[in-house]
Amino acid sequence: MIIYWWVMNLAEDILREFIYFLMEASPYMLLGFFVAGLLKAFLPDDFVKKHIGSGKKSGILKASAFGIPIPLCSCGVVPAAAGIRKQGGGKGSVVSFLVSTPETGVDSIAITYAMLGPVMAVIRPVAAFFSALFTGFLVHFFDDKKGSAPGELTIHSSCGCSSGCCSSTAYEKNHIPVLGNCSDSNHLKNELKSDSLFMKFKRGMKFAFVDLISDISAWFLIGVFFAALIAVFITPEMVEAVTGQSFLFVMVIMLAVSVPLYVCASSSTPVAAAFLMTGVSPGAALIFLLAGPATNAASFSMISKIIGKKSAVIYLFGVIISSVIAGILTDLLYFYTKFQVLANSGEISSEPGFYIKLVSTVILSVLFAFPLFLWVMKKSGLASKKSEHQHNH
Repeated sequence: MIIYWWVMNLAEDILREFIYFLMEASPYMLLGFFVAGLLKAFLPDDFVKKHIGSGKKSGILKASAFGIPIPLCSCGVVPAAAGIRKQGGGKGSVVSFLVSTPETGVDSIAITYAMLGPVMAVIRPVAAFFSALFTGFLVHFFDDKKGSAPGELTIHSSCGCSSGCCSSTAYEKNHIPVLGNCSDSNHLKNELKSDSLFMKFKRGMKFAFVDLISDISAWFLIGVFFAALIAVFITPEMVEAVTGQSFLFVMVIMLAVSVPLYVCASSSTPVAAAFLMTGVSPGAALIFLLAGPATNAASFSMISKIIGKKSAVIYLFGVIISSVIAGILTDLLYFYTKFQVLANSGEISSEPGFYIKLVSTVILSVLFAFPLFLWVMKKSGLASKKSEHQHNH
């Protein structure tokens, strides 16, 4: 009986923290998805390819900048990078795009503001930009041989992305601007030019609130769940015992956790917030936010195929080194400026914004549940039976 009540109390604590993190994130997640949809709708389809597919040194700078707002995970960015490489992009540019794109995006910037405060919301994209720039130039100087662009690349989504967002076919379907040479590309361009603003807006919103949400929803909820576990099981005393060893030791722990782990920029944010709440330094949390989305064991083999093993190893070390430097500088910034760490305590309050968070959570939950509903319909055969029934009538 005692064990039963202990388990029930523990489950209640985890559920409360889970709901707290979800409610804190939901309004900003919706805002981030909306902005992502606007970018998708009104950014020219050949924009990225035109500016960073030339193989020039300036492409590294542009790739680092252009990857910042694009909301793609560390597996979803791989087909896009393969397209840039295939069209002549230098290894440095490809690597910069591979680093900056998954490390942050308009959706993760919004959720960072909500859960980690405005200071970290600025630090994160800036750190991602310089991390991408550093890693890209590192590869450029040590292993960017001219004329070594690969031929046909077959990229399989083995990263755990279940939706089509991580496949090259889906990128062509959604008009992401960096892949392939379609035989009907001229027809497609003419068709897109004739689109009204409303149709572009509609297509962008579909990408954001259907395709993108379908791609990251499961991983985001997993991230929120782990954040709840951290908030419940890891106490400030435990963190103090670890951080009391050495600053470098904490950095190594964060790298050991984040480098092999598959985590997208959005799902890593509540986990980082939970770390901060237990007493981890902002710099150590930033290392998790940078190295986690930019690297994982599953996508590393695919990246090796695109840029070669030597460049892939340089890419990995570049991300590690730049993440640690960014973490150290962030801790120094917080120390000397006396900025406050704004990760909250996990208590759900009845402040005026509570109802906005509540409504946003309900909307986001429905959007998250919709792909699952379609998947269940498909597996159960109900969707095909319904389609067959409508066809017969």
